[in-house]
Amino acid sequence: MRFNLSLIPDPSALVLPVNYQYPLSAAIYRIIAGADADYAHFLHERGYHHPGSLKKFKLFCFSDLRTPFRIREDRLYITGKQAELQTGFYMPDAATHFIRGLFLNRQIEIADKKSSVRLQIQTVLALTDPLAGFAENEVISVMLSPGSPVVAGLRNEKGNYEFLQPGDHRFLESIIYNWRSKLRAVFDDITAQNALLVAEVPSAGDKPRSRLITVKAFTPEETKIRGWTHFSLRVTAEKRFIALLLDAGVGIYNSMGMGYAEIRRSIHYEA
Repeated sequence: MRFNLSLIPDPSALVLPVNYQYPLSAAIYRIIAGADADYAHFLHERGYHHPGSLKKFKLFCFSDLRTPFRIREDRLYITGKQAELQTGFYMPDAATHFIRGLFLNRQIEIADKKSSVRLQIQTVLALTDPLAGFAENEVISVMLSPGSPVVAGLRNEKGNYEFLQPGDHRFLESIIYNWRSKLRAVFDDITAQNALLVAEVPSAGDKPRSRLITVKAFTPEETKIRGWTHFSLRVTAEKRFIALLLDAGVGIYNSMGMGYAEIRRSIHYEA
């Protein structure tokens, strides 16, 4: 399920950190915790995981904040009177009213030690399912465009990520590995192991842009991650597997606002 949140900025608090993704993620958690403590606890403490695996997935993501702004040093000064944010949750369609209830008429505060922005949620609109015309097990190909930076990486011997760019073949391997791990957490080992998952970055046209994001800025846990936007990603799989990718995000750090993707176009695929 994917939703569009229409937001009204508070004129008294319009200065946004450039690295707003982590505080925005924290703000979303606060909203969920205030409305449904059990669901918030599930996401934060347990998440979706395969028995025997330490890897957990929260299976939600969100787009970049969409509003006019001007940049000054490490701050974004909002100049528009409206903003939008899109979110994805891997949940049954029957939970639409539950998700709307979590967010409607609530306030998002995005802040760090230097500045803050307050955004009143005006409307919460469930987005039309772009895959509605396909059967669950039908193999299709879709062209995706990042709505927030896509992060892919491999861990080095110290356990830290080496972040990869779309032109690196390991970028696609990392995307598929993470995608298959999500399938394992949601479905089962056999389904995940046998799933046809194909990811390609078309070589023509787009020029990917890199974005370095600071997480937990101004704290001892501060770290940096690198993601990519302005490129196309063509994925081929069963509809239900692509639906998971759309709702939960592409790559890693999805619950911190990385890897929200939108469909440019879809193609029926003959196996």
